[in-house]
Order: sequence, then structure tokens, then C-alpha cells
Amino acid sequence: MKAESVLPYHETLIRVRFNEVDAYQIAWHGHYLAWMEESRNDLAGRFGVDAAQIAAAGFQAPVVALELKYLRPARYGEELRVRTTLVRTETATLEFRSEIIGRDGKLSASGRTVHALTDREGILQYTLPQPIAQRLSALYQFLGV
Repeated sequence: MKAESVLPYHETLIRVRFNEVDAYQIAWHGHYLAWMEESRNDLAGRFGVDAAQIAAAGFQAPVVALELKYLRPARYGEELRVRTTLVRTETATLEFRSEIIGRDGKLSASGRTVHALTDREGILQYTLPQPIAQRLSALYQFLGV
């Protein structure tokens, strides 16, 4: 069964490198998180909300929740498509969801990260600060959500 995403997404292409696989040519499970992060930063950076851009605005967005479900192994040399979207939330958090699609179009893994917005001292923000809210609005518009 081919992977069909129900949410609008941004897609980042990743090629499984030699240093990411074991002796059986299968990607180590921890690299899936790095691939999700690369795609998340690719999408977020286009709208001023990657980690460095949030820090430059005077805030932080540490990961407070992480989920990852492995379905099929990725192999050396395989080109993967990492589809990432941002889900609207009621709080000052960013929830990114990702799907990692293999060369055959089948879902290899899916996951999500939730980032809480804090100021530089680590004080939790309960509403989105205006500069961040404006950037997220542009990102949501791009995604059509």
C-alpha cells in the first residue's frame, strides 16, 4: 500500500548515507529522528521559525514530546522523502508531524515532535508572541491549514 498523506506537507529528500547503516546495510533507528529534524528545519527555516531564528527573536522552542513509529527499514543508498507539516495547536507550542517515505512509495516511519515556546530564561509562554505568531501564520498559509 502506497503512503498517502492526509495533511498538506513540505517534502525534503534524504539519501541514506553509508555512515548511517549497519553491517546489514539497514539504517540505524536514531537517524530517523535526524531526518525528521532536517525536514522540520527545512520547512520552519523558510518561515523564520527554525531554532536559530526563534532564538534570534528572543525565544526558545525545546522539544517536550517525541513520538516515532518504525514500519519498514531504510537501506543504504535509498532516497527517502520526508514529508513534514505543522499542526495548529491551542497553546504556545509547535507540533510538527513527519512521514518518511521509501523509494517504493511506502511508509517507512512516522512521527511527531512538540516544542514548547519559552523566553530566554526558560519561562513558558502561554500565548504566542506576536513575531512568532506572524511567522506561523505565513507557514500555515503556505500549508493551507
